[in-house]
Amino acid sequence: MPPPLVLASSSPRRLMLLAQIGLTPDRVITPDVNEAARPGELPRPYAVRMARDKAAAIPCPGSLVLAADTVVAVGRRILPKAETMDDVRSCLRLVSGRRHRVLTAVALIATNGKRSERLSESTVTFNRLTEEQIERYAACGEGLGKAGGYAINGQVASLVRAMTGSFSGIVGLPLFETAQLLRAHGYRIP
Repeated sequence: MPPPLVLASSSPRRLMLLAQIGLTPDRVITPDVNEAARPGELPRPYAVRMARDKAAAIPCPGSLVLAADTVVAVGRRILPKAETMDDVRSCLRLVSGRRHRVLTAVALIATNGKRSERLSESTVTFNRLTEEQIERYAACGEGLGKAGGYAINGQVASLVRAMTGSFSGIVGLPLFETAQLLRAHGYRIP
């Protein structure tokens, strides 16, 4: 019997992505962590720290605890998780016509307490957006609560000119890296 798998996340997209590779966590627990970036913290270390902190916030001895964090970055700037339609508009204006990075870190705490992590880095390039496109997307509401103010697997896909890297990582859980971590700790992937 494999050890129980605990997903430290409140994201329905992460559950959907795990299901895509045949996995259903035994438990899903929302971690309670402060997600504020530290002064001067860069996107890459911030993503890894957040994934680690989320996994560490879930004490489940005897279980594998899996956590992830997605960061959208324009240069050295970390875009927020959009809480309002104004946040969505602001983020879309920043990425309009530009290439930006989507970093998703995955952290796993094994049954013996050993911690491992992986980082997926992808790039997304939006077409130059009109104010009408920005308004229409903000109004649909799907960018709320999302890093960078958009969901790549939703309506915004028609505005994306190019992407490289891991599509599942852009959505919120890089499946290749996640499967590697789980397999390294003896967890069988169907």
